[in-house]
Amino acid sequence: MELFHGSNQIIKQPKLLAPTHPLDFGAGFYATTNKEPAAAFARKVAKWRGGNAVVNTYFFEETHIKPFKLLKFDNPNIKWLQFVVENRADREQKGIADIVFGPVANDDVYSVVELYEAGTYTEKEAIARLKIKKLFNQYVFKTQETINLLLFKQYDYV
Repeated sequence: MELFHGSNQIIKQPKLLAPTHPLDFGAGFYATTNKEPAAAFARKVAKWRGGNAVVNTYFFEETHIKPFKLLKFDNPNIKWLQFVVENRADREQKGIADIVFGPVANDDVYSVVELYEAGTYTEKEAIARLKIKKLFNQYVFKTQETINLLLFKQYDYV
């Protein structure tokens, strides 16, 4: 399968870097099967940090996941919501998974997550609101060993 990563630089050999702030699924290398959100993120990163908006494309063979711990969220459910809230609060559970797959809590979704965290929405209300949003997916490769499964294919300026 093809995976896309938005950045302000060409990344032929991705590396596990320490995050500069808490992320949805914790520390790791983020990619998606949909080029549109990767391009949008690339434009944001280029605006914040300079450089050119670049979408890096990788080939990923799903059968290579087998020896690794996979945490998969098929849709935004209560477990997904709690996982995202914990990670965004910088309370990542280390070692829970080598690869995490699930919906992206993008800017549109984040307002629902914030209102849930503030106690305005119950878990059920937040999940109901999230289910009507257009959610893209993301893969997060949490170890260098899993990142090495990504084979660089090409890059495109966006």
